[in-house]
Amino acid sequence: MTETTTGGTARTTPELRMASGLIETLRQDLFTDAFAYRPLPLAQTPGRFLRRLPEAIRRYAPWRQYAAVGALAFFVLVFTSTTQSGYVGEAGRFAMGLVATVPVLLTLVRPIGAWWAAVAMTVVLALVGGGADWPWSPGSFLSHLVVMVLVTLRTGPRIAAWMWTLTLALGFGMSALLGNGYGTGLPQMAVTSAFALTIASSIRIRRSAKAEVSAQQEVTAVERDKRTLLEERTTIARELHDVVAHHMSVVAIQAEAAPYRVKNPPPELEAAFVTIRENAVAALTELRRVLGVVRSADYEAPDAPQPTLASLDGLLANVRETGLSVEKTVTGAVRELPQGVELSAYRIIQEALSNTLRHAPGASASVEVSYVLGGLGIRIVNGPATGDARPSAGAGHGITGMRERVAMLEGEMTAGGTAAGGYEVAVFIPVRNRPETAPEPSKETGTGTATGTRTATGTETGAV
Repeated sequence: MTETTTGGTARTTPELRMASGLIETLRQDLFTDAFAYRPLPLAQTPGRFLRRLPEAIRRYAPWRQYAAVGALAFFVLVFTSTTQSGYVGEAGRFAMGLVATVPVLLTLVRPIGAWWAAVAMTVVLALVGGGADWPWSPGSFLSHLVVMVLVTLRTGPRIAAWMWTLTLALGFGMSALLGNGYGTGLPQMAVTSAFALTIASSIRIRRSAKAEVSAQQEVTAVERDKRTLLEERTTIARELHDVVAHHMSVVAIQAEAAPYRVKNPPPELEAAFVTIRENAVAALTELRRVLGVVRSADYEAPDAPQPTLASLDGLLANVRETGLSVEKTVTGAVRELPQGVELSAYRIIQEALSNTLRHAPGASASVEVSYVLGGLGIRIVNGPATGDARPSAGAGHGITGMRERVAMLEGEMTAGGTAAGGYEVAVFIPVRNRPETAPEPSKETGTGTATGTRTATGTETGAV
């Protein structure tokens, strides 16, 4: 039915549009690429029961769905061969069993085509074998029902509704047009298939929802890790900004004050210090411009200097006040390291001890700091949790932050459980030796020597 507007153009009614939409949906679901190759994917997870089986059996666990369908097909073959009526002989009944088995096996690779094969199988067995419950014999009834359930598990409830509707139409049409004068199995098929397809649709919906939740959780975990890295990099950038800005400011101030410490400095020296100061100020300005974008609006620079390994005793004292027994061992010749290395080493030890407090309450810990020739080694080990306190759950952000700091300094880090049930974090941060420059000849005498030593506390002694 159509309606004609005043302009002469035809407009379809809502009923026609709805019917057209239903027909289009039916065409897409059951007719378009009905026999397309869509193999059943292998099972991904072994399951609780299969995990307990030997390795030789678990190797074939991903094929268990194929094995289940094969077992169903074999059961349909035996059932149809033994229950099929008609005067066709043993070979004929076996052939009918094979005909009933083909649609079941076809669900593994062409699910929609398998249902159409089941429709053809129903017609063939009804015409050849006959039976009291027209048009389904017991074998074709079982095969058709199994095919609809398997297709529903692979496709979803919408196609299940189409299959159920067209199956009832098939049964009604064959009973009305080609009935053999006996009863019909249409009511049994309608009720049994309705219950079976409802259960199969529920399972399919549950699997789909579970898969969507798992995918969303994976996406959330990836986004959380990215956010953690960005937050840690932001923190590192802020700390590096404070460290480098401090040193650049000192260079600029000393370059500006240096000419006033020498009586009657030559113009070349004054020009050199002016250039040094200008470059230091320009570098400081550029550094603040680039790294300033990582500072949030409410970020406040710390009032106290950034901590170094010299502040490690204070950190350990604070940790001991919380009840954690921790020992410190220092090996090698203690020397002053770049401030970025010292800050990162302090933060790594701080985070490792915080993880011990959270995840191993009641345990003891040891901190080892090794000053070696090529850099700095750090090792933090804690024992297993003791007492009644429960470890708190964590997202692994602490380990991520430590790895980010070590990677920034081109170091190496390992973290994992120990044989005693505790946890160990081992870090090596390389430190390049400062190049020694040869002294320039003195302008007054033409020659010059310079010797000097540096103590562990950072003071310098020497003679020129």
